[in-house]
Amino acid sequence: MQAPTMDPAEEPPSMLWGLDPIFSAFARLYVRDILQMTESTQVPGIYFYNSHPIYKVDVLGTVVYQREREDFFCYGVDDGTGVINCLCWKNDVFKEEENSSKSGVKPSDGGFNPVSELKKLRQAQQSRCRLEIGELLRVRGPVKTSRQQREIMASCFYKVNDPVMAVQIAWMMEVPQLYRQCYDKPLELQPTATGESAVSSIGKATNIIKDFFKQKSVSRFRPYDVQDLLQPLIPRQPQTAPADQEPVAGPSACQQLRQLLKDALKILQDEGIVYRKVKSQDELYHVTAQDKDLLIAVKDIIREDCKREKYADKGCHILHILSAVRQRYSLNVSRAALELVLKSLECNSDVVSTSDSHYTVF
Repeated sequence: MQAPTMDPAEEPPSMLWGLDPIFSAFARLYVRDILQMTESTQVPGIYFYNSHPIYKVDVLGTVVYQREREDFFCYGVDDGTGVINCLCWKNDVFKEEENSSKSGVKPSDGGFNPVSELKKLRQAQQSRCRLEIGELLRVRGPVKTSRQQREIMASCFYKVNDPVMAVQIAWMMEVPQLYRQCYDKPLELQPTATGESAVSSIGKATNIIKDFFKQKSVSRFRPYDVQDLLQPLIPRQPQTAPADQEPVAGPSACQQLRQLLKDALKILQDEGIVYRKVKSQDELYHVTAQDKDLLIAVKDIIREDCKREKYADKGCHILHILSAVRQRYSLNVSRAALELVLKSLECNSDVVSTSDSHYTVF
């Protein structure tokens, strides 16, 4: 079947591809999406997913078929959404080890034998590269279309030992997040002048508010406390329109200021820098890093729960801490805010991260 190609009118110019961070990374796409990607009409070997230019991928899946030739392995990898062919070339060390294994190496009489130890190391490397059907394979490399079939030319591949499926579960949790945060968001390399101005104003507004927090050591505030700080960002409007031009209806300067403040506070909340302990008509915001009550509450939760046998060894997971904070302190604390609190406590040596997303006290 002929590989689909992208409409030249919809394809972004090749000189702008480097502006997309996904282009220089190994994209962790589902096999189904790798097989359905459209190929570039400008540069063969470059593919597009949701307008993102992609040429190298990272796949984890089960081997469903395998062939071995003198110079390469050929594995069919199934990640649950589809099967893709992976061409894995043997390196020179691998070939030398195969030849030496046929001739054999005499065992040492005793003591440390560097040749024997090197042979064991190479055999271990061999076992990671030679897989059987049903074993788990991780492969990275560029995507190619050969004989009208899409395949991965592996630049790195190895067998994954995953007896309790911990690696696969972590992979299945991480990939959907990458899709939501990166791959499924359309690429916008050429925003309009209005869009650039709006983004620039919001960025400047958030920076102004952050500087205000640092300079004044603010722990809580209301929107009108910072509204006047953003006034210079609002363009001045002419009092009267020229005689030969009809007046254009639009938001007033006061409306623009309120909207800019609302957008800036929304970004600060998403980043966890501020939060509202209680949502009421009185819009009182708390600065996360300066909220001593929140820091004490989080520290006490970790200390108390780590005494339980369930959390004694590994510590409390961040989602458990977040649930406890929302039950005992405030329903409106976000994960981003909690991460800032944990980072602050860890910097002060009040808590320590025992493993990925697990925390305990000294």
